Amino acid sequence: MIPIATYSIVACDLAAREWGVAVQSKFLAVGSAVPYAAAEVGAIATQAWANLRYGPDGLALLRAGATAQETVDQLVAADDGRDDRQVGVVDAHGTSASFTGAKCMDWAGGRTGPGYAAQGNILVDAATVDALATTFEAFRISSGNSFVHETESQVILNGSRDISFTIDLVLKDIGLFQRIADDA
Repeated sequence: MIPIATYSIVACDLAAREWGVAVQSKFLAVGSAVPYAAAEVGAIATQAWANLRYGPDGLALLRAGATAQETVDQLVAADDGRDDRQVGVVDAHGTSASFTGAKCMDWAGGRTGPGYAAQGNILVDAATVDALATTFEAFRISSGNSFVHETESQVILNGSRDISFTIDLVLKDIGLFQRIADDA
C-alpha cells in the first residue's frame, strides 16, 4: 500500500456559532470518512487508519456534555486499534483535544489551541500542522475564522502569489501573510 498523507483541522467560531472540519489528503473521497460536525455540538476529524465510529460516537458524547478531551479519551479507550488512529475534536465551548496513536506513520502529530485542533500523518515534519495552527490563529486575530483558508495555508506560507482563491482576504491582510511567510 502506498502511504497517503493527510492533514486536517477541526475548529469553531463561537461568536458565529459555527463548527467545521477541513481536511486534505490523497485518500480518495476523504470527505466521506474524516469530517464530522454538528452546530453547537462540536467537530471531529478521524484519520490515519480512521475509525468511522469516532464521528457519530464522538458527536453523541459531545451532545451528552463531554468535553473534547473526555471525548477523545473515551473514543480511544474503547478502541483496540487506537495505536493506528488519529483524531481531533473541538467541543461546543471551543476546547480542543488531539490524539495520535503510537503506530501512526511518521511524521504524525497534532497541535491544539483555543477553538481548534490540527493534526496530520505521513508528513515530512511538523511544519504542515504548525502552519494550519498558525494560519488559523492569524485569521482569527485579523478577520475571523475561515475553514477554506486554513486548508490553503501551505500555499500561502510557501510564498505562492496565485491568490485568486483568497483575493478578498489577501488584499485585506497582505502584510500579515508576508510576515507569516517571512517567518516560515
